[in-house]
Amino acid sequence: MSPEGKTLLNVIVLGLGFMVTFTAFGTCGNIEQTVIKSFNSTEFHGSGYTSMAIIYAVFSASNLIAPSVIAVIGPQLSLFFSGLVYSGYIAVFIHPYTSSFYTLSVLLGIAAAVLWTAQGNLLTINSKDSTIGRNSGIFWALMQFSLFFGNLYIFFAWHGKSHITDKDRQTVFITLTVISLVGNFLFFLIQRPDPEPAPSDASESPLPADISDSSSSLCSQALDAFKDYLNCSVETMWLPVCPGLELTFYSGVYGTCLGAMTQFGDDAKGLIGLSGILIGVGEILGGGVFGILDKCNRFGRNPVVFLGIFTHIVAFYLIFLNIASDAPVAPEEGTQMQAFIQPSVTVALICSFLLGLGDSCFNTQLISIVGFLFREDSASAFAVFKFVQSITAAVAFFYSNYLLLHWQLLIMVLTGFLGTITFFVVEWGVINSRRDSDYDSI
Repeated sequence: MSPEGKTLLNVIVLGLGFMVTFTAFGTCGNIEQTVIKSFNSTEFHGSGYTSMAIIYAVFSASNLIAPSVIAVIGPQLSLFFSGLVYSGYIAVFIHPYTSSFYTLSVLLGIAAAVLWTAQGNLLTINSKDSTIGRNSGIFWALMQFSLFFGNLYIFFAWHGKSHITDKDRQTVFITLTVISLVGNFLFFLIQRPDPEPAPSDASESPLPADISDSSSSLCSQALDAFKDYLNCSVETMWLPVCPGLELTFYSGVYGTCLGAMTQFGDDAKGLIGLSGILIGVGEILGGGVFGILDKCNRFGRNPVVFLGIFTHIVAFYLIFLNIASDAPVAPEEGTQMQAFIQPSVTVALICSFLLGLGDSCFNTQLISIVGFLFREDSASAFAVFKFVQSITAAVAFFYSNYLLLHWQLLIMVLTGFLGTITFFVVEWGVINSRRDSDYDSI
């Protein structure tokens, strides 16, 4: 197999591993607040929103050490061991206890930082400047198939149910735990890419050489990775703010809102799965068009990011009209508050698709520009990226316990606008400073 073919295969395997792992975890996050409201046990007193806030807060702090962990054990083992913690978190819901639920939330925050930093590292070292956009799109599209498969299962399993029984919950989470474990072992199929003449590439091999062959100690590698993290943080710190807030909304809050709408009838719980499927369709379409097919090549990244903010604003406005304001914080019985229009399932599902499409527009371009800007410090740069994204997601999950829907939408509109302007500034700066490079090959 040619070197380019091997690196492309690595990107595909990486995407498949994340697809299977997040088929389980993404589905878990989408339904957990609804599931928790349906618990028949009085011994459990947890909150899905609070758990996610803990996960993302710890995730944010743990990005300080993630590059060092990857420097010591390598990105491939980092993916595997982090994935095991994801499986453990999902398994908690089979027989939930408040203490184990929140303990695994903390551990998952640490594991998530390592997992996503390793992902960015592997994606970068298996890409060139001319292929980073394509590979970002391939990875993103493959990973977002997780939203399709997991939520399709939820749609059929919960169709027509107004209450989730203990048996329903256990069946779903045993299945998701097994799926997650399968995804973890797929990471071992990633191969070492053929070395290039540049000596800098040796430090970023996905299957690192024996420690004894390295010219520096493990402690030195970890310290260097931490210094790289600090050096690249200024340029990347503002880019992921908007995707962080939107991640919270589409991965947990919006599904909870749909499940709380009594106006949608007995199928409201099943709509959580169908909504997740359409979010996935939007994510896959965006990743395919703007990454794999490279349709934005002639015009750069800015038009794609502009499309992302436009689709989000349309979705937020329709959600504001179609969903009751107290839906995010309504009890299991649902909300009795009226929306501004007669609630429509069709409009709600169109919004799901738009949320996914807009999110893919942002993320494919953000991954691409960060990978391009920091090829030599990719692990540290992606750690910064996830640091900002996760801390904003933690804040958003925390206020989702209290804020009504219209306030949450307003926050996302304002941060989305500011995030888009920030991206434009960074993009124009890159164009001006690197006109003689192969930057146009996104």
